[in-house]
Amino acid sequence: MEVLFTFTPQAAHQQTLEKEFPDIDFYFEGSDKSRLPSADILVTYGEDLTEDDIKTAGKLQWIMVASAGVEKLPLKAMKERGIIVSNVKGIHKTPMSESVLAHLLAVKRSLPFIYESQRNNEWNRKTGSSELSGSTALIIGPGAIGSEVGRLLQAFGVRTIGCNRSGETAAHMDEMVSFGDVLRKLPEADIIISVLPSTKETKHMLKKEHFTAMKTDAIFMNFGRGDLVEDRILLEALETGAIGFAVLDVFEQEPLPSEHPYWSMENVVISPHASSHSKKYVDRALDIFIPNLHRWLLEDRNPTNLVNLEKGY
Repeated sequence: MEVLFTFTPQAAHQQTLEKEFPDIDFYFEGSDKSRLPSADILVTYGEDLTEDDIKTAGKLQWIMVASAGVEKLPLKAMKERGIIVSNVKGIHKTPMSESVLAHLLAVKRSLPFIYESQRNNEWNRKTGSSELSGSTALIIGPGAIGSEVGRLLQAFGVRTIGCNRSGETAAHMDEMVSFGDVLRKLPEADIIISVLPSTKETKHMLKKEHFTAMKTDAIFMNFGRGDLVEDRILLEALETGAIGFAVLDVFEQEPLPSEHPYWSMENVVISPHASSHSKKYVDRALDIFIPNLHRWLLEDRNPTNLVNLEKGY
């Protein structure tokens, strides 16, 4: 059996796999996909596969995506081939929730202003700082990541409103609403945080009317996917003062073009789709992959975090 990685794990990770599975041939080829025709299992970050690759990979049975998002994969071609696809849903919750909280505390406690004052050798105590405590956060997509964000925010005295497709209960949410009812709750929120994946249902889900309904000093944070809102709509909301601030880790176009207005806007923080980055990332991905691979060898074809290829998540 051949397992092909289209990224190159550290030597220690490679040794762990080879020791755990001595009868499997592992190939850590990086961007070189020349071994696709003979690969039985593929491990990928999910951004480097095309329909032609799927056609080439005649023996491929299982793709393990070392990411939560799979929207860039040729899902239709995979479904037609009957290829099983799984991901690492859940491993992002710690680094991403910490990133959300770090950015939020930085904005509330005026850390950018303080750092800038230091660089300018200025003793300026007029920071304009505010507090998280007593505020309300609307978390769109209270799954593994969103629920962990909710847990951390509740520890700071923040009231949490979760918003998902059904409106059914999610962990660490004081209240729940459905996607269809989110417009009614937006005026209550001081902070709006999205950690939604990209699907047909979530693409451009937030429209101009949603930003009009937000508080003029609301903080909008997008840590899910950039196509949640059309760029022009979000830009207009920020330029006209419909909302107060945005922290953006994802964008409709990535990398964000160097000429984009966001770069020079004082009420925008740009993060280069890096909120999930952590030195522990591959460790956590292998913690999911290794048990799944053991089960696969025992003919169990239902890996953890099985992806629904029709729904795209």
